[in-house]
Amino acid sequence: MTTLTAAPASDVRPPTPLTKRITVCQVLHSLTVGGAEVLAARIARQLSGECRFLFVCLDELGALGETLRAEGFPVEVLGRRAGLDLRCTWRLARYLRREQVEVIHAHQYTPFSYAVLARLLYRRPPILFTEHGRHFPDYPRRKRMLFNRMMLRRTDRVVGVGEAVRQALVTNEGIPAPRVEVIYNGVDLSAFGRLLHERDAVRRELGLTADDFAVMQVARLDYLKDHATALRTMKRLSAQLPGARLFLVGEGPERGKIESLIAELGLAERVRLLGLRRDVARLLPAADVFLLTSISEGIPLTVIEAMAARLPVVSTNVGGLAEVVEDGATGHLTPSGDDAALAEHLRRLASDPALRLRLGRAGDARARMLFSEHEMNESYTRLYRRMAGRPCPA
Repeated sequence: MTTLTAAPASDVRPPTPLTKRITVCQVLHSLTVGGAEVLAARIARQLSGECRFLFVCLDELGALGETLRAEGFPVEVLGRRAGLDLRCTWRLARYLRREQVEVIHAHQYTPFSYAVLARLLYRRPPILFTEHGRHFPDYPRRKRMLFNRMMLRRTDRVVGVGEAVRQALVTNEGIPAPRVEVIYNGVDLSAFGRLLHERDAVRRELGLTADDFAVMQVARLDYLKDHATALRTMKRLSAQLPGARLFLVGEGPERGKIESLIAELGLAERVRLLGLRRDVARLLPAADVFLLTSISEGIPLTVIEAMAARLPVVSTNVGGLAEVVEDGATGHLTPSGDDAALAEHLRRLASDPALRLRLGRAGDARARMLFSEHEMNESYTRLYRRMAGRPCPA
């Protein structure tokens, strides 16, 4: 497990350069905008002086993939078919061989399993498997346990983005505990402190008055984020607080269902979908509280960003969220699906600006102390070097 230290004043410092870059292939489902995908892109951008990064998408390119291609990163899309696609495995193996990949970095379980199978055809590279979160419901799968124990090699490494994720890998995937370490997701938080002064201007752009209570949720529109609970929470809150407004930032497959539920609950005047935004650091300070209603999570980057924007967090207590949000000190945690408890926490915060300020400041300090992008980059660089057989500085 990594040792956590206070973040330095500038938490984006590149590690000591190598004489020859390591070729690292990051394998993902796709490069749509989500937590795992954003993290993979950040690692590549920050460590491009140390490593030559390639990306492989099993399923589709995605908006982030288009951006990375424009920045000059090679991105290969395999177009995986339903079920176990052996053609996809063969194409991945051929790509790894052609590019002389030294380390495969697989994000989440399906990319890891395809990387392992492809290695049967291209035997060289060790695999780094980073698990970002868990599906719901999460339970032991005997076939996967057997697969993992048979296919993991001594040179492979396994990382969970939080202690809860690490424990799930041990308990539900059968990976021996000594083989799984924790590297917390790191975020470049420098922009968040600089943009607090734009709060009033952004609130005007969003149509908010000084008396409105703005709640913001930044999350992919996916069933695991349970936006339905966020909307039911808003329905309860708006009955007591006419000035309450909810802003949903993100895109995804659940958009149509969310729009239908907004209409069904009569929330069209109180809820706005802002879509995919590239100015989240500017948007967040315009809110009064950050909300997350997920039924499954790892260590969500958006919560860390919200804390750095000095927002108190009201969230469901799932996955690694208790490792990020200190209940009662930087925000409030509730059981998943409990819209009544979520609404009550929001109501109390709406009535107490001093409490919001205190929780927000404490959250900012916690985010900057525990979730340094520099520390994360150093940890992954050390793993890449060891796995590629390169010396690590003392």
